Amino acid sequence: MDKKSTISEVIDGLGVSKYTFSIYFLVGLALLFDGFDYMIVAYTMPQMAKEWALTKVQTGSLASWSLMGLAIGGLISGVISDRIGRKKTLTLFVAFYSLLTLPIYFVQSFEIFAILRVLSGVGLGACLPVAVTVMAESAPTKHRAYFTSSIMAYYILGWVIAGIVAIYVVPVYGWRVCYLIGALPATYALILHFKLDESPHWLLGKGREREAIEIIKRLEIAVKGVASEWTPGSLVAPPSFKKVGVSAIFSREYRKVTMTIWSIYFMGSVVIYGITGWLPTLLVGAGYGLVKGYSFAVLQNAFSILGSLSTGFVADRIGRKTNVAFGWLFTGVAVLLLGFASNEWQVVVFGVLVGIIMNWGLSGTQPLLAEAYPTEFRNTGVAWTQAFGRVGGFLGPIAAGYVQQMGVGFTGTFVFFAIPAFIAAFIAFFFVVEMKGKSIESIATIKG
Repeated sequence: MDKKSTISEVIDGLGVSKYTFSIYFLVGLALLFDGFDYMIVAYTMPQMAKEWALTKVQTGSLASWSLMGLAIGGLISGVISDRIGRKKTLTLFVAFYSLLTLPIYFVQSFEIFAILRVLSGVGLGACLPVAVTVMAESAPTKHRAYFTSSIMAYYILGWVIAGIVAIYVVPVYGWRVCYLIGALPATYALILHFKLDESPHWLLGKGREREAIEIIKRLEIAVKGVASEWTPGSLVAPPSFKKVGVSAIFSREYRKVTMTIWSIYFMGSVVIYGITGWLPTLLVGAGYGLVKGYSFAVLQNAFSILGSLSTGFVADRIGRKTNVAFGWLFTGVAVLLLGFASNEWQVVVFGVLVGIIMNWGLSGTQPLLAEAYPTEFRNTGVAWTQAFGRVGGFLGPIAAGYVQQMGVGFTGTFVFFAIPAFIAAFIAFFFVVEMKGKSIESIATIKG
């Protein structure tokens, strides 16, 4: 082939295919297991709090320890992925978080539980940014927001499955068995190793054009039944950036966009991790009972999937900026409505509404992360943004515990969670740079 092409041009020319969906499915299952292992703590908090006689703040921290690990995992996974590849990094950390969930079955104290959740959280946090990056580098340009946003639906489906498992397992077998189940995905790492292809964008960026061409040929065969005749030099790499890694995301060219998406993701994580971490316990405390309280929380998470599936579709049409800004604005309103709910049907309706819209907001933020940086340090940028967000996710449940100890009750707790949603909307309205319709390669020349 004499004509020189970028990888994005090849992918865009072939469009959405079964190859695209195979990557979507493989990466998505990794996130489903990730979501289960993260969320299972929310459904075992009341039992652990009772067994270990924990205070409200300690109870809130049960959900926060894994978020500390998520932050650490995010900090290291981006740098690792940009160096050794997306595939190896994802495979490694799926095995990591699964195997470190197993020992929790044997834990006898709050302190040891906290240590193990931090460690397993490293793996949980490492997988998320890699998954978003893989989808951003695999999807056609005009559908990129859909795939990078909706991949989070798998993660939330893991939350739903965690709740369903807890409803049936905890009353009969106790909370510990849930963590045995959470260790099972370790075997899935083997499937990723044999079935998932490396990102051709990453390979080309590392000068491994031959391997990138082999993957493109597999893509062409999956779509057209035949591969083109590619020769060395056929693929055009985007201009390289003089800095890589952490220094690049804080460089003069990218400092503004980094601060913008970090702020949005931090505020969004306070909302989503705080509410999902506390909701089952708040509902049980409000008198709904374990099965009913858990069922409400599962219902919220089930409908949350609609938000993740829809937000990217809308963002591909109206733009990332408008989509994210209105997503967080409406999240704040919905959270306030839930806080002032006065009966069971209002809790159900407004709880479902909160689930849909807050996941619309956070999933809709994912394309901003992947589209902010060039390939050389894209996963570092995504990972460090998510890691900073985990700080917000770590602080959210603990801060909510302090708020409750002040006596504000159910309503006051949700008023607290509405504030960061409104802040995220404000930042998105005034500071986000629109990337709709721009190819992955062109991102290298666009500064925040």
